[in-house]
Amino acid sequence: MLASMHAMVLRNPGPDADFVATECPLPTPGPGQVRIRVAASSVNPLDLKLASGQVPLLPPAPCVLHGDVAGVIDAVGDDVLAFSPGDEVLGFAGGVAAHPGALADYMLADERLITRKPRRLSFMEAAALPAVFITAWQALVERGRLEAGQRVLIHGGAGGVGHVALQIARCIGAEVATTVSSDDKARAARDCGADHVIRYREEAVADYVARLTGGEGFDLVFDCVGGDNLAASFAASKLGGRIVTINARTTVDLSPLHAGSRSLEVLSILLPLTAGIGHEQQRQALGKLVELVEEGEFKVRLDERQFDFSEVAEAHRHQASGKAMGKISLVRRQFWDAAQ
Repeated sequence: MLASMHAMVLRNPGPDADFVATECPLPTPGPGQVRIRVAASSVNPLDLKLASGQVPLLPPAPCVLHGDVAGVIDAVGDDVLAFSPGDEVLGFAGGVAAHPGALADYMLADERLITRKPRRLSFMEAAALPAVFITAWQALVERGRLEAGQRVLIHGGAGGVGHVALQIARCIGAEVATTVSSDDKARAARDCGADHVIRYREEAVADYVARLTGGEGFDLVFDCVGGDNLAASFAASKLGGRIVTINARTTVDLSPLHAGSRSLEVLSILLPLTAGIGHEQQRQALGKLVELVEEGEFKVRLDERQFDFSEVAEAHRHQASGKAMGKISLVRRQFWDAAQ
């Protein structure tokens, strides 16, 4: 019986963060937990922020990052009833705080933070979706209260969260606009359901608000970018409108909110892992993910570059370059070799 496993461990957090292959003890699932034989993971901006030290929530040593996971359950805790060994699953379940992540042969996960993998999805596609779908769903539906017929602006529609948000907004029946930086990203955004594509480097906020909303502004603005873009989100919102951001690490003048009776929501999907709350909201979001995928209403956009777990540092550099189109997948070659 196995007593250890291999993992890619973060060795030097900081600007020059690197990873090293290490042998670690094989974890045993406790109450409410399952053990997943990992097939794939993916790269989220959060992973870069954790590795660089921007977000001080690293897992304990040996430090195994990445929350997105897809794989096969091989063991369950005594009180786990919803899952059994052999189930193919996906989830966002670790890589933060007290919860080691997916860059290993095996990963423990709270059963409330995973769901069964839709048959339509490969393991690579499944591993690319959990964090971005949960984020987009909670931003647009739970916090943003987006309804059919409303106008929504999604900043960064060709990115990981953005391309998912476009599709959710389309399924809701909203009129969807998005900002992009290139022709390739414009085509990708239209392919994911954008009604209007804005080249933000070429068109001022006031101009596209006038062109697309008659100067009224958008009912909901979803800011996937942050920084200086948050002020642009305020300017694009209508009077009484709503702004949801997933990146509030900035200093910004809030007076436009007061003057226009606008509301700002700041969203983090880490609370189930960092504070032990919000498991039900994540479970519901994952259930909606499965529903939309099985109905054929949803597509996964993977970047053309694919990386092995041993290449995680290079995958992080590719994410940081801003050149990725969609999600960057990470695969554990040993899983695929054993399956053949």
